[in-house]
Amino acid sequence: MSRTIVASDNAPKAIGPYSQAVQVGSTIYTSGQIPLDPATGELVAGDIEAQARRVFENLRAVIEAAGAGFADVARVGIYLTDLSNFAAVNTVMAEYFQQPYPARSTIGVAALPRGAQVEIDLVLVRG
Repeated sequence: MSRTIVASDNAPKAIGPYSQAVQVGSTIYTSGQIPLDPATGELVAGDIEAQARRVFENLRAVIEAAGAGFADVARVGIYLTDLSNFAAVNTVMAEYFQQPYPARSTIGVAALPRGAQVEIDLVLVRG
């Protein structure tokens, strides 16, 4: 099965040796996105909700470049430096997804790149 690299100029450029997303067959795997402003490459200012919205907007740009949308998401992986932000991130996530919701894991981590409070990755399956 062939692999196709997915990239969007409307999302931050990779800050390491990885692709924004890779499509294998009908499955799309996004790399984790942190709340970087795609225009400046800098971390967005604001609380966890502002950071989570920026992450989901970055992910939207990547998955739209693959011809997909949030309705195609099968799994969400969320990484938080403070698990007390769980409810706030849930609120933001509900702005982007409708039922039936994707599967999800939320993991507490010690730190994230660039001092971000949240990182999110997706797995999508196109019909």
